[in-house]
Amino acid sequence: MKNKRKVLKNKSVLLCVTGSVAAYKAIDVIRRLRDEGASVTVIMTEAAKQFITSLSLEIASQNKVYSDLFSDPMAHITLPAHADIMVIAPATANTIGKFAMGIADNLLSTCLLSFSGKIVIAPAMNWRMYENPVFQKNLNDLLSRGIFQVGPEKGSLACGEDGIGRMSDVSEIIEAIKSALSQKTLAKEKVIVTAGPTREYLDPVRFISNRSSGKMGYAIARAALRKGAEVTLISGHSLLSQPKGVKFISVETASDMLNAVNQELPSSTVLIMSAAVSDFMPAEKAKEKIEKSGELMVKLQKTPDIISEISKNKNRPFIIGFAAETGRKIDRARKKLKEKNMDMIIFNDVAKADSGFDVDTNRVVIIDKEKEIRLPLMSKDSVADAILERLSEIKA
Repeated sequence: MKNKRKVLKNKSVLLCVTGSVAAYKAIDVIRRLRDEGASVTVIMTEAAKQFITSLSLEIASQNKVYSDLFSDPMAHITLPAHADIMVIAPATANTIGKFAMGIADNLLSTCLLSFSGKIVIAPAMNWRMYENPVFQKNLNDLLSRGIFQVGPEKGSLACGEDGIGRMSDVSEIIEAIKSALSQKTLAKEKVIVTAGPTREYLDPVRFISNRSSGKMGYAIARAALRKGAEVTLISGHSLLSQPKGVKFISVETASDMLNAVNQELPSSTVLIMSAAVSDFMPAEKAKEKIEKSGELMVKLQKTPDIISEISKNKNRPFIIGFAAETGRKIDRARKKLKEKNMDMIIFNDVAKADSGFDVDTNRVVIIDKEKEIRLPLMSKDSVADAILERLSEIKA
């Protein structure tokens, strides 16, 4: 059941590997694609064989690897015909140039010309090659035709120089493939997502917080971006990487988060409050570190209730909240939905080891004014998709 809503489940990916030192990363790309439920067929160029063996790619993909245009005379027609998407990773300047000019002199380039579906390219080359005006013209020509580009990144290159040209991380490539295959059901929406914990300070070094990692909120931000939304992610402290393509705002306290939400609110249509906002904060914050001596009595007061504040607005956005409870207290979630004037609330029992804080899975109930959808245990990415699917249904 965890894989039920995976974007890539049962998708056929035609992965093209070209002659770059980054070709070794194709193994990880294949593994991640298969973990997501996709089947992978590999085409490699002759130059790619200088960097990685066809046997390695065959073992990883569990499929025959193709490279010769004439050993399978109809492969340039049959392979693209059975693919949902073509991915070139790594994509060299040579292959990108050939594609832009319509040159078809090997199996990969002929497949590209006969394929009419979505294509993702992950460029990899020296920074001088990437910044060359001729290459940029070729690249822009492909992008103008609807080709999806991911990367490259700036950093240390194989030649020992620093610059732009390093192939994107595998996780970014997988995300680009998901985005290319996702329906843009939220294309007209501007979505604010809050994530992670807030911190309420006792003194300059100590604070009250919680176990939230931000995984659920970051998953929602990525899923909304894939579905075509303009996304602002407002996050408390998290060790997660910032999703590419979102407007990212870092905050600490509940007041900081409220201010950030209010600043983004006028242009937004949806607010998804998946952050674990602290309910209490110290009534006073010491200006210097509190010395360790005897007992310490701390007086607490309530933090601002962000959803209650926002829901009072006349032109408020569609509001989705979260009810993280310890135990099956779903009635409290239903009560919050009404009292805080939300449009949807997501209930989950964070006391369970396989759902809630700091794990990759979740088991939730989506509650809105029309119905309740009880989901089985699934990945947080899949939960994010389910929440946004329901949002799209309501707003349709």
